Amino acid sequence: MSVHLLEEMSSPALDALDRARTAVILTVSPLEEHGPHLPVGVDAITARYFAETLGTRLAGARPDWSVLLAPTLHIGSFTFHAAGTVSVRQRVVRDTLVDYGGSLARAGFRYILIANGHGGPGHLTALEEAAAIVSRRHRVTMASFTGHLAWQFLRGRYLEKIGAALGRPLSDDERTAFAEDAHGGWWETSLMLLLRPDLVDDSYRTLPPARYSLADRVVPNYPLRNGGRGYVGHPALADRAFATAATDVLMTEAMDLVEGLLDRRIRPADRRSPFFPFFRTGFWTVALGATAGLALGTVTYLTLAALGRGGTRRRPSRGWGPAGRGAPTIDPADGRGADHRA
Repeated sequence: MSVHLLEEMSSPALDALDRARTAVILTVSPLEEHGPHLPVGVDAITARYFAETLGTRLAGARPDWSVLLAPTLHIGSFTFHAAGTVSVRQRVVRDTLVDYGGSLARAGFRYILIANGHGGPGHLTALEEAAAIVSRRHRVTMASFTGHLAWQFLRGRYLEKIGAALGRPLSDDERTAFAEDAHGGWWETSLMLLLRPDLVDDSYRTLPPARYSLADRVVPNYPLRNGGRGYVGHPALADRAFATAATDVLMTEAMDLVEGLLDRRIRPADRRSPFFPFFRTGFWTVALGATAGLALGTVTYLTLAALGRGGTRRRPSRGWGPAGRGAPTIDPADGRGADHRA
């Protein structure tokens, strides 16, 4: 297998590739604040590293295949807003990937993988939505595999393997710190020390832990509220050894997943993030609309049912009232004329 940069190849050279043995890797991550110690390009830098490493490993495992690395798309939604953050609407993220993947599929490429370094729930879902749409429309395999891996990683499912790679088990304090980590903390600061130490400000060593409850985390822009400095977790714990061990575990897991996708032993739908059903583009608009419609229908039904019950209590009119005037008969049950309108 050989690894190529898409932007550096000519159309004839691309056309000469065996489509049945070519994997295209798209890197998609936004520019977003990551605290006072990290650059806004953390997600894109780390995603590109994973894409390149995955390409290299695939080259070793499948010498008769080719890998195309597409240029990084700096787009993403569900971001924390501060100077330098560029947030794109979720629908736009999805549609951009649908167009990008569709173009590749129409050119005959059958395997399209999305590498991503951003964990916003709506962002992960947009990538998975796009992959599902392109796969269905063009009968190809397009998969955003990093959402599943990130969820497993942040849940601590790989901690035992990381400990084995480190050569020692993680302490209870380290496990607690890892559970509190989410953004610009121990993991991402460690990874940037490994990949681009020149971009990490030395202030990370003295930053205090930033802990947030689950209730805090549902508030928009929560790491920057009430004096927060834009990170979540323990950046002062960062070290290259942890990043090296964790990255090796993640890449091994990624290779197992990608091999299964390329061999069609695993379907993309089998390895989605848990956010897919609930953060799909327009899901809450449709859900709220359906809820409102159901509520309105229930009220209407109950109102009509009540009127119907009221109608069964009315006595039929006996025609003209006394003294020859056209006065309606009064039903003593409700005190209204029998010919009243509901």
